[in-house]
Amino acid sequence: MKKKLPIYSEVVYLLSNVLIALAVAMLTAADLGISMIVSPAYLISEKVGFLTFGQSEYVVQALLFVLMCVLLKKIKPLFFAAFGTCLLYGWILDLWRALVPLFHTASSEIGWPCRIVLFVIGVPLTSFAVALSLHTYLYPQVVDFFFKAVADHFGIARAKFKQGFDLVFLTLSLILSFVFFGKLVGIGVGTAVMALCNGWLIGCFSRWIEARLDVKPLFPKAAKAFEM
Repeated sequence: MKKKLPIYSEVVYLLSNVLIALAVAMLTAADLGISMIVSPAYLISEKVGFLTFGQSEYVVQALLFVLMCVLLKKIKPLFFAAFGTCLLYGWILDLWRALVPLFHTASSEIGWPCRIVLFVIGVPLTSFAVALSLHTYLYPQVVDFFFKAVADHFGIARAKFKQGFDLVFLTLSLILSFVFFGKLVGIGVGTAVMALCNGWLIGCFSRWIEARLDVKPLFPKAAKAFEM
């Protein structure tokens, strides 16, 4: 049996946020279509101007957080950890976009070969980062925590609820796109590609992680407190 590489859950948590922010920055620069989950925040940032992409995520996920608490009819202090993850992710996303000139360059100036490379790397990187986030006790962003908590509360299969959740965000993205710009912005063929293959890729990467990494918490008592 192959020996697994030991790694702390907290390290996996930080790594997942750094990588998913990097992937989103890459896919946004590629301009071939981003995930419907991040699209509303992107559209808001493009429209209002004074909010960055990451800051717009705070707005969208704060509203989703309130909705989650209303649906669950309760609020626990630890729920705010999910919003804390959103704050971390948004800050890292803005940092990536500020530090890497390519990530804030118009797609027309980047060129097709580079855009395709960004997309081809960005899609599996997104799935890998999400797979990492599933192997840590710390709560993921509100967009991910929402569907798990609400689906479990109402006894709905997570996979089925996630499909409906994604469809709602896709519809919202389409509405915002046409209301703000009168055309499709952020949504493209890449969005469809990710919708079709992300689930499969996340499954593949999850199995790879479970086979090769021994993820354990540095703070076991904290991990116990985060159990739903």
